[in-house]
Amino acid sequence: MIVVSIPAAEPEATARSPEKAHTVFLVEVLCNGRRHTVAKRYSEFQALHKRIKKTCKVPDFPPRRVPNWVPKVLEQRRQGLELYIQGVLCRNKELPQDVLDFLKVRRCQQDPKGSSAPTSHPPSQRPVLGFHTDPYVRLPVTGKAQG
Repeated sequence: MIVVSIPAAEPEATARSPEKAHTVFLVEVLCNGRRHTVAKRYSEFQALHKRIKKTCKVPDFPPRRVPNWVPKVLEQRRQGLELYIQGVLCRNKELPQDVLDFLKVRRCQQDPKGSSAPTSHPPSQRPVLGFHTDPYVRLPVTGKAQG
């Protein structure tokens, strides 16, 4: 199972021309208990979308908005790309090789039950403490001794 998030986007200047800086999105990938990060540009997400949209189910691709250096717009783009890549992962049982290459994943088991490593389960919804009655509601006293 692959879990992906994009926790950050940051400007990156090129060595040849610092004035032509661009934004890179840090894509955090968790697969088979291993975590790694890949840096991707918006144009790389767009190229992936063009390659896979005819062969698998994909959500709508987030539009390019300019100027991309405005923090609010940059955050919207980061969120949009995160939802997009998560949507691709959720909608397809078998991922195309293009997606695996994009995330720099060689092999990843789709079924976490097939793994020999112990899997972590979500916490149970059972209460830690149980009460037979609500401790904050005082019941009327009956059979009170009269005197």
